[in-house]
Amino acid sequence: MIEWNQIVRLIASWSVYLIYLAVIVSTILVVVLENRNPVKTIAWVLVLVFLPVIGLVFYIFFGRTHRRDSIISKRTFSKLHKRPEAEYLSQTTNVIPAGYEGLVSLFRYTNRSLPFAGNFTEIYTTGADWIAALVRELQLAQDHIHLESYIFADDSIGRLVRDVLMEKSRQGVTVRVIYDDVGSWQTPNAFFNEMMEAGIEVRSFLKVRFPLFTYKVNYRNHRKLVVIDGDTGFIGGMNLAERYVNGVPWGIWRDTHMLIKGSAVHGLQTSFLLDWYFTDRTLLTSAHYFPVIENKGRAMIQIVTSSPAQPGQEIVRGLIKAISNAKRYFYVQTPYFLPTETMLNTMQTAAMAGVDIRLMMPERADTRLVQWGSWSYVTDVLQAGVKVFFYQKGFLHSKLMVSDDMLTTIGSTNMDFRSFEHNFEANAFIYDEQVAVQAREIFLADQRDCRQVILKQWQKRPRRNKILESLIRLLSPLL
Repeated sequence: MIEWNQIVRLIASWSVYLIYLAVIVSTILVVVLENRNPVKTIAWVLVLVFLPVIGLVFYIFFGRTHRRDSIISKRTFSKLHKRPEAEYLSQTTNVIPAGYEGLVSLFRYTNRSLPFAGNFTEIYTTGADWIAALVRELQLAQDHIHLESYIFADDSIGRLVRDVLMEKSRQGVTVRVIYDDVGSWQTPNAFFNEMMEAGIEVRSFLKVRFPLFTYKVNYRNHRKLVVIDGDTGFIGGMNLAERYVNGVPWGIWRDTHMLIKGSAVHGLQTSFLLDWYFTDRTLLTSAHYFPVIENKGRAMIQIVTSSPAQPGQEIVRGLIKAISNAKRYFYVQTPYFLPTETMLNTMQTAAMAGVDIRLMMPERADTRLVQWGSWSYVTDVLQAGVKVFFYQKGFLHSKLMVSDDMLTTIGSTNMDFRSFEHNFEANAFIYDEQVAVQAREIFLADQRDCRQVILKQWQKRPRRNKILESLIRLLSPLL
């Protein structure tokens, strides 16, 4: 006797299996046809094949490519750059340090980033010092404040800055704020509503609403910028949250931020106004956003941005160029180390050529998965002669790099695939001996709170650790 119920169940189960198989195969085909980096393509194929259902969900949320190549038209882009370019051309002294002409030209060509001379800088290595400086400068604002932060938390630090912004808004200062929707997920809407009630213009970057448009989770605005009256600005790695002052359970939160006074602030302003156009569709080009600024100091600075809408990967290209150009040393601080193949090869080649390449990252990161992935690259760089240091005093979140007592870069860019390919990032590249020497001393001071990783000792760690790290490394382009 035919058991029809059993046959129906069998047909149904096989139908589900075949449909899922068809979805997986078609998804893999889409990934391959996107012509991504081969390493990333292989990583996604492995995820889709060996993590049924979970891999597909993970791809839907984080893997789809939706590059926004037309965020802003060339005509609009040119309008926004017209005023800073006029200010740049009016400079009477703008001598590029010898040996860095190629790097400056690279940024001008790929990013339209202009090198402005005559800037004053101040570097902060603690959240308390940076917040104190930020509040001081905000209180001096007369015309406008433009603030952009990945995290704007509803805690003591976030509320302190919010209250100052609200006070300035009530005094008649124009205040605009951009926060990242994912970075500030834990901040309640009431926090921002209170700011808007005080007259502050607040916009969130790429709002995420599930289940629609879930690819937006992948493209985040990681920039941390402040512009005050067009002549004073801040850039670096610190967000508006308590952890940057109070630290983490296992120690301090070590980060780097910088104050800029001078015409290089035009670069910060341009970056903010481009993001404002993206979030608000309003183009702001008024002259008072780009005032004529007299020399405030001696540093030459380029503000360089990158994003998934800019296929040139400007910052990573610049870092590769800078490492290749290094003659004596190149020091790197980064919380995560998941380099592209080109970046890894460049560091190895420079070290083998006799350049003192030093890499500093935290002994303990805030994300275990990323930490294991980072550790998988340690043997590769050690074997090439790179000196590796694990910071032990707490969590090292600093993105500071310095080379040859002349070039320094400080900003939001981590040395990982996410910063290089997915995030909206911004870095200041400073060409100045005094700033570079200060940055070098900061690095060396942090080095005293590190343990140096020795190759022979590193190779003796348990085999299970090596296996885990190698498995995570396969997914490093996705982290």
